[in-house]
Amino acid sequence: MAAGQEVTAWRPRVPGVTEVFHARFTEYAYPMHVHDAWTLLIVDDGAVRYDLDRHEHGTPHDTVSLLPPHVPHNGSPATPGGFRKRVVYLDSSRLGEEFIGPAVDSPDLRDPVLRRRVGQLHSALARPGDELEAESRLALVAERLRDHLRRWPRRGRLADPVLARELRELLDARVVEGVSLEEAGRLLHAHPAHLVRAFSGAYGIAPHQYLMSRRVGRARRLLLDGLPPGEVAPVAGFYDQAHLTRHFKKLVGVTPGRYRPPGGRSGA
Repeated sequence: MAAGQEVTAWRPRVPGVTEVFHARFTEYAYPMHVHDAWTLLIVDDGAVRYDLDRHEHGTPHDTVSLLPPHVPHNGSPATPGGFRKRVVYLDSSRLGEEFIGPAVDSPDLRDPVLRRRVGQLHSALARPGDELEAESRLALVAERLRDHLRRWPRRGRLADPVLARELRELLDARVVEGVSLEEAGRLLHAHPAHLVRAFSGAYGIAPHQYLMSRRVGRARRLLLDGLPPGEVAPVAGFYDQAHLTRHFKKLVGVTPGRYRPPGGRSGA
């Protein structure tokens, strides 16, 4: 692993949690990408700056950041020494899609009680056998998050263009096999160039970047299931292991071979 990079990831046996991700980066910068789960983030050292929906945000140590699924974001160190972060990825059973808009508008929450509870959740998630405690702490965290999101008024926003949404749905349906722009144009009755402009304008990310983010997300889950990178590559939609490694390292910061649980334990 490159100097200044430390990563551990695992999937606990806790309903609603798709992955736990702990990392320290000194120089690595995430490009624009998406997740299909909610990203609940706290920073223990340093700070992160990131763009979400074309607005810049930051994560000082007393902030809890909640990034919604399917909305592109990036991330880079905001301090000379980099940052150390802890992330829990949550599925829609904990936070529904009705909260995506408020989370886009106000992703950084200054709430000392919430910050403390998220830290306690991470401690419980790191202890095999304490799943009931982790589930209990997650219930309190999710409740407080929902309270915050219900409180924030929405900015005036335009709905996503129909064509962009249809292309996203097509990409979601073909994460592994993929789809060419020519075929997408035929299916959606639009010129390929117009498809790219509509999608990029609506989501702030190009269609190929979105698809690669979804493939890397699938690869992360398969790696946490214990599959070796060589087997993960074709199942996740990559041409070969080298193709997987290039994009995985670009989006996650480490190679697939370095992406593993603490102590090598497997997830659920």
